[in-house]
Amino acid sequence: MSKAINIITSTIVPLHNENVDTDQIIPARFLKATSRDGFGKNLFRDWRYENDDETKPKKDFVLNNPIYSGKILVAGKNFGCGSSREHAAWAIKDAGFDVVVSSFFADIFKNNALNNFLLPVVVSDEFLQKIFAAVEKDSAAQLEINLKEQSIKLLAGGEQEIFEINHYKKTCLLNGYDDIDYLLSIKDKIEAFEISMNS
Repeated sequence: MSKAINIITSTIVPLHNENVDTDQIIPARFLKATSRDGFGKNLFRDWRYENDDETKPKKDFVLNNPIYSGKILVAGKNFGCGSSREHAAWAIKDAGFDVVVSSFFADIFKNNALNNFLLPVVVSDEFLQKIFAAVEKDSAAQLEINLKEQSIKLLAGGEQEIFEINHYKKTCLLNGYDDIDYLLSIKDKIEAFEISMNS
């Protein structure tokens, strides 16, 4: 299955909370596993269930609201703060999200996300509020994320912004490369450089 990301068009799951830390994203008690699979079921575990009981979902939490779904999680400012656990990115990706949108990400979380084919898109505070307003008005509202063009667009009104991304990480995401895949993709160039240096 390709991990490449190019254009993603999807409905939105709105998480209005600000300062969401990695322990809220994936509580520490679930970090024992070494595989990346299965973390999605425990995403925001303490916010989703009463007394950690899966038979008692909290009705007011967005992931338990059936009117919201999609591949794009939109969160309040300062998402992914706290510890450096990579499991936070694993949990979000395993839960079916390909993109997280916020007006600010903690640097370590942002890098972990990019390394796990989860695209963090930084927008202005004003545009973030427009997204929240659009999905509040219509739960079927959609965003279009165009990685090649580095644009994010609200399809209903056509409003859009340009977002920044590291060029190397952009290349990796567009092609579905991890770091080793990228090196293999430029193997010929590396070998040619080595020959030129030794000649």
